[in-house]
Amino acid sequence: MASSSTSEWQFLQCFGERTPGEDIQEADIISAVEFDYDGLHLATGDRGGRVVLFERVNPHVRGPGMDQRAPPPLPRGASFEYRYMTEFQSHEPEFDYLKSLEIEEKINKVRWCRSSNNTRMLLSTNDKTVKLWKVYEKKVSCLSNFNLEGRNNGGTANSPRPNALANSPASLRLTQPLRLPRVTNTEVLLAARCKRVFANAHTYHINSISVNSDQQTFLSADDLRINLWNLEITEQSFNIVDIKPANMEDLTEVITSAEFHPQQCNVFAYSSSKGCIRLADMRNAALCDRHSKAFEEQESQANKSFFSEIIASISDITFSRDGRYILSRDYMTLKLWDLAKENAPVATYNVHEHLRARLCDLYENDSIFDKFDCCMSGRGDAIATGSYNNLFRVFGAWNGADLTLEASRDPMRKRLQQPAKTNRFAIRNKNGPSKGGRANEQSESGTDYASKLLHLAWHPEANVVAAAASNSLYMYCA
Repeated sequence: MASSSTSEWQFLQCFGERTPGEDIQEADIISAVEFDYDGLHLATGDRGGRVVLFERVNPHVRGPGMDQRAPPPLPRGASFEYRYMTEFQSHEPEFDYLKSLEIEEKINKVRWCRSSNNTRMLLSTNDKTVKLWKVYEKKVSCLSNFNLEGRNNGGTANSPRPNALANSPASLRLTQPLRLPRVTNTEVLLAARCKRVFANAHTYHINSISVNSDQQTFLSADDLRINLWNLEITEQSFNIVDIKPANMEDLTEVITSAEFHPQQCNVFAYSSSKGCIRLADMRNAALCDRHSKAFEEQESQANKSFFSEIIASISDITFSRDGRYILSRDYMTLKLWDLAKENAPVATYNVHEHLRARLCDLYENDSIFDKFDCCMSGRGDAIATGSYNNLFRVFGAWNGADLTLEASRDPMRKRLQQPAKTNRFAIRNKNGPSKGGRANEQSESGTDYASKLLHLAWHPEANVVAAAASNSLYMYCA
């Protein structure tokens, strides 16, 4: 199979595609995307507190009466088609009366749990509360052939009441043989049930949840603390990281993301607003304030500016599937870290270098605080992250490949267009601002900061990427 970073990417499908000029409801904007462990299911969360599930379609299933011979070869990507499965309301807006604060229903993260039967289990969280959901198949049967008139065909609203019939002596004599009710049809529906609610453990907004490889515990992280939970116990959690100083005026950094190691259940990593990633081992101490390793690249004094600390803040981290590498995303770059090397990343990929001259404008319109996700292919040979103009970047982890793709039905379109004319009002031109797929060739003043692709996920076993652009979910394969 060709490397995912050098292959031609093609459009697979889109869910929730909007028409030109269509108004987008704030509640419909996607805020989280996650594949499950084998890629058979995909979950998204939105700002309205809803979780939507999709399932992979098996292209080789042959229905009754269909030709049972071996099907012809499928086109590339056809074996990774997904279909809508179900959706449910995970969180509702709340109000904290003690602090006089509204708690948004927005889904910050969605994480799948492994299950041993036909049910699907997943965790979802908003700013304050984590919930464990069970999605299962529920059989609904329709009965008929009742003995009382009016009860057949499922019964009607005018069916006689047993009390009224009891007053009539004729009701005691059956005019027909006794009939047994029978099932006329059975329908299988998907139902979602909240099994557990993990609440009242975070003072600050939850930014991360991560399920442990032992499938018994998970962590939840806010700005200053990380808590460890058992999936079976809701009334208590263990605080494993606490960086809150005795005097809040001494606060210099906050936690921005946290993730369990994919294979070692005692190891986890968390990132900070200072651009540092700390690796902690829960075997060393109950409170992991003293990290085992710290991954940080020191910036030279000559390059420091007012914006240095803001753009150094890490918005997302993820482990490679084998657990050897950590991928981190800050505002300007992607960095790949080897767990055996702490002082510098093994590779750095420039994502927003073309915006460095416009940091002052980005600070004024708050775009500099946008938090972009990052993801890595299952084979570890390619990485991806989002950008503005509904673009996302795919880099070869080791071969230097660099592709810029657009979240549209023609993802390679941006590579074929000529550079756009300068637009002094920073509104994207219709002809597109890029050439040759290189983001550093974009017209700097043609960047549409409102069209940003923050959330995306990579299929764990194939070169399939799901990217969320506003309220639309686009899927691509290489």
